[in-house]
Amino acid sequence: MGLSRLNFHHLHYFWRVAKVGHLSKVAAEMHVSQSALSAQIRQLEDRIGEPLFSREGRRLTLTDTGKLVYGYADRIFDLGTELMGRLNGQNPGQSKLRIGSVSTLSRNYQENWLRPLLSDPNLTLTLESGLLEGLLDRLMQHELDVVLANEAVPTSPDRPLHCRLLASQVMSVVGATDVWGKRTIKGPKDLQDVEIALPGPRHAVRAQFDALCVSAGVTPKVRAEVDDMAMLRLLTRDSGWLALLPEVVVQDELRNGQLKVVGALKELKERFYAITAPHRYQPQALRSLISTN
Repeated sequence: MGLSRLNFHHLHYFWRVAKVGHLSKVAAEMHVSQSALSAQIRQLEDRIGEPLFSREGRRLTLTDTGKLVYGYADRIFDLGTELMGRLNGQNPGQSKLRIGSVSTLSRNYQENWLRPLLSDPNLTLTLESGLLEGLLDRLMQHELDVVLANEAVPTSPDRPLHCRLLASQVMSVVGATDVWGKRTIKGPKDLQDVEIALPGPRHAVRAQFDALCVSAGVTPKVRAEVDDMAMLRLLTRDSGWLALLPEVVVQDELRNGQLKVVGALKELKERFYAITAPHRYQPQALRSLISTN
């Protein structure tokens, strides 16, 4: 189907229904009958050659093709809004940046990475977290602009991806200052029988830590396995246990003296990656962030 055969009026109707999920609400919003709205979406489906919605009771659900078309439509109409803002001279145009991050990634790192954008009044951020595979699927369906992860991902002809290393940080052993005082951990051998909270098995460095302990012949007393870095930070602060994490996770507590670095395991590093789909439109805000790293 050539671009000249794509009716953008029909595409706009589809986009609104996909956003809202109900024909009747969109019909009322756009002052058209529900039957007319349905007919125009069916014409778009005929042009594309595949259904865009399936029905679940009274609610419409996007098909796989519908998700793909919606991702493109969302970007098209966001750019349209930005264009009109520029042409009207009101502002540089409102833009949107959609970011997915793996649930094991430090929220402090994400905020630090995004900090240059926080003062931009014309930018809307959408932040989501989840499992890596699900986020990558959404990236390929144009529902996200970038995925932040702490592990590299392979590319393939079926799923072309660009994985850029943003930063890396040594994993530290951190504890409450009032408990650990001037004590230090000089290496993995000092962890024998020490109470410690660790990143969960899904975390990129967990297998490396376990291998390091086996190599050193030590068995720490694991008190907690935590996927969420924010929860690991709270446990470190309040439990008296040590924790294995990158310092960025507890940057505020280190700064105010609640926590201290008891030791560093230089053999272990957490790496931070930005994953994008190449040959796709990227918002200027994203290009600026990636180019500065």
